[in-house]
Amino acid sequence: MPPRGVTSAKRKRQYEHIKRSESARGRSNKVAERIAAATTNKTRRKKGEAKGSRKKTSARRKSS
Repeated sequence: MPPRGVTSAKRKRQYEHIKRSESARGRSNKVAERIAAATTNKTRRKKGEAKGSRKKTSARRKSS
């Protein structure tokens, strides 16, 4: 089951694909689900689809 908040069919497919890939690599089902959910949420945040998300801007430079 995809993470809460995932409503688009594209993100659901992405979640299932990553979960299958991780399982094929020998990960347990629970770990594969966790990795798939984290990756899907990361993509949603990056694309601005998550609630309250901010698009990542360029890194701030530390002044000396």
